[in-house]
Amino acid sequence: MDSDRARELLTAERARIEQALAGLEAGGSLEASDRLEPGDMDSEDLYQDEFNEGRVDDLHTQLAAVERADVRLAAGTYGVSIESGEPIPDARLEAVPTAERTIEEQRLYRHS
Repeated sequence: MDSDRARELLTAERARIEQALAGLEAGGSLEASDRLEPGDMDSEDLYQDEFNEGRVDDLHTQLAAVERADVRLAAGTYGVSIESGEPIPDARLEAVPTAERTIEEQRLYRHS
């Protein structure tokens, strides 16, 4: 993949993640009481807070993947599997700009 296109994809991915993070973090905690437990009456805000916390963690993981991809782009190894050194197809990189493995390797990685 052309490095300019890769940079464009990674920039868009970073912007998407940072926008989602800003939206979640700006809202703050919905439930101020530490005494409510899931299942208590009116505990929906507690559930949403926990859901949002998980989403924030996921977004930080995605942001770290963008940063690793930026490093690979600067090193000239973007678009090459970190497992085998095989090229990652451009179509995969278009769909998942932070892809670190080929589709086949990713399937094996998830199952190990």
